[in-house]
Amino acid sequence: MTTDAPEEQRTRSEPKMVTRLRAQREQHRDRSRIVRILFVLVGFTLLLAGIAMLVAPGPAFVVIPIGLAILSLEFTWAETALEKSLEQADRAARKASETTTTERVLVGVATALACAALAAWAYWGDIPVLPV
Repeated sequence: MTTDAPEEQRTRSEPKMVTRLRAQREQHRDRSRIVRILFVLVGFTLLLAGIAMLVAPGPAFVVIPIGLAILSLEFTWAETALEKSLEQADRAARKASETTTTERVLVGVATALACAALAAWAYWGDIPVLPV
C-alpha cells in the first residue's frame, strides 16, 4: 500500500478549480515581489468588494470566490476558505440535481403563488408598480 492513496483520493474529491490553483501556486512563487504584491492588492480589493456586495447590489457570490482564488496563490487561509466554499457549492449543486419532480413542481407552484400574491397586493393595495 502506498502513501499516495489519500492524496489521490483527496485530488479526486476536490473541485477541479482547486487542483488548477495548486498548480498555478507553484508558478506564482517564481514571480517578482512587486507582481505578487499587486496580486495581493487585487485579491483583497475583490474580496472586500464582494463582501460589500452581500448587503449592496452586486454579484457577491461571483466576486468573493474570484478574490479568494487570487489570494489563495499567496495565503493558505484563502485556499482553505476557497476549498470549503467550492465543496459547499458542489454539494448544493448535487442536492439540487437530486430533487424529485414533486419537489420541483411544489417550488414552481409556491413561486407562482408568491408572484400572484405580490401582484394582488400591488393591485388592491394601490401600490404603484410602474412610476407613471
